[in-house]
Amino acid sequence: MSPQILIKARKSENSIENYRGFVRRKIYLMIGLGCLLVMLLVVSIAIGSYHMSLSKMIKVLLGLEQGPQGIVIWQIRMPRIFAAIVTGSSLGLSGLITQSLLRNSLASPFTLGISQGAAFGAAFSIVILGAGGMQGSALRTADANMFNINSIYTITVFAFIGAITATSVILALARFKSMSPESIILSGVALSSLFTSGTILVQYFATEVEIATVVFWTFGDVARSNWSELGLLSLVTGLALIYFIYHRWNLNAIAAGDEAARGLGVEINRVRLVGMLLAALIAALATAFHGVIAFLGLLAPHIGRRLASSDHGLSIPFSCLIGSVLLLLADTLGRLLVGSGTLPVGVLTSFMGAPLFLYLLIRGLNR
Repeated sequence: MSPQILIKARKSENSIENYRGFVRRKIYLMIGLGCLLVMLLVVSIAIGSYHMSLSKMIKVLLGLEQGPQGIVIWQIRMPRIFAAIVTGSSLGLSGLITQSLLRNSLASPFTLGISQGAAFGAAFSIVILGAGGMQGSALRTADANMFNINSIYTITVFAFIGAITATSVILALARFKSMSPESIILSGVALSSLFTSGTILVQYFATEVEIATVVFWTFGDVARSNWSELGLLSLVTGLALIYFIYHRWNLNAIAAGDEAARGLGVEINRVRLVGMLLAALIAALATAFHGVIAFLGLLAPHIGRRLASSDHGLSIPFSCLIGSVLLLLADTLGRLLVGSGTLPVGVLTSFMGAPLFLYLLIRGLNR
């Protein structure tokens, strides 16, 4: 065997070993994020207006003790914690897929008007179809039971219709008009304004109770869903996650450019259509159950790609994990800052995401 062939073989072996080491480090980092999420979960269970010791909490979690502690943990705190984890994961996944398929780092369900479309559909179902009501004051956001949904599935269907309408407009503009990434974002801003105006118009014809319901719903709150609704969101998000992991190489090819993807045999139109539909679906479900949670779909994918890489086999689980960590952290901080009440997570995610959005916009304009 010639020396040139030996040198090439050794370089190939070194490249393979370097890649394996790279993946191994990312897996360790992913495990670390999982441990951080578990730590946040324990802290979130322990804190609150109803104080309990660590030993009491462990006994309740193991089923060794019931009583008031069991009601607080299993009926109040655990549903909202699980809701924060699942919703953060779904919004992180939706944002990553939207950015990848449109090849736009500023794309997310919120910046493209998808969340506002879902909000308009939900508001329409609450006011026009009578799918929701209020059992008490909208100011007491800590009590999720005060928010009453007569037909959560009606709200979900109309939220999905609003989200898919915004998605269809974005896809049509990106495909048929060959718009630049900046123009697509501006189109999303226009759609956001349109759907927000529609929501205000619906509120104009609503009663005081219906207006309070819509406003309370748009705050963004993970304390309002029950286990059956969380099961539906978890199922849809899990199926979408499996689909995108399975098609990760197609997503990598599209990220390299449409021409490169076509050369590799990727059916771009089908992958983009199905991917955007699934991204819109999980964003619509998250918005229908928990209101508008702004900028999380923008923030989590960028952090995920920074920590992992542009390879979707790594960036997909990282974005989901980071979305869960950020939303659970925001909800926990909201409970600590207000005391016996809670600060809506949509407010805190806006404070986290808005500076990043401005930074990305300025960086893009300077290029």
